[in-house]
Amino acid sequence: MRLTRRTVLAGAGAVALLALAGCAGGADGEAAAVPRTATGSLEHLAAEARCEPDLQTDADEIRQAICEQGKERYVLATFATDRGQREWINTAKDYGGHYLVGRKWVAVGHQDVVAGLRASLGGTLEQGADHGGHSGH
Repeated sequence: MRLTRRTVLAGAGAVALLALAGCAGGADGEAAAVPRTATGSLEHLAAEARCEPDLQTDADEIRQAICEQGKERYVLATFATDRGQREWINTAKDYGGHYLVGRKWVAVGHQDVVAGLRASLGGTLEQGADHGGHSGH
């Protein structure tokens, strides 16, 4: 199934909210060995990240939840297809933010949060558009 424009925009809207609220301080990111990139369902990934997911979207093409890590929140999303995932990320990146990307999943949140998640989920770090004003937290 294809992601609808409404689904993409809803996901991007959640990312925008996180990007605006994501400049709160967090723990310093420690360098750690990156494990093999995790795979599986939203629930499996959430368990690996030690998150109790608050499911926001449960559709055939995307499942999206809010997770908390200390005082920070992040979005964890899984996708039915690689193409749907890339379309969602490309749209969401226009809003800025920090992304941890795996095969058919993404975590979006504060830079320190996604860097910390990488120690348990693996994946590749990506950054959204820099709109200024939020650097140098």
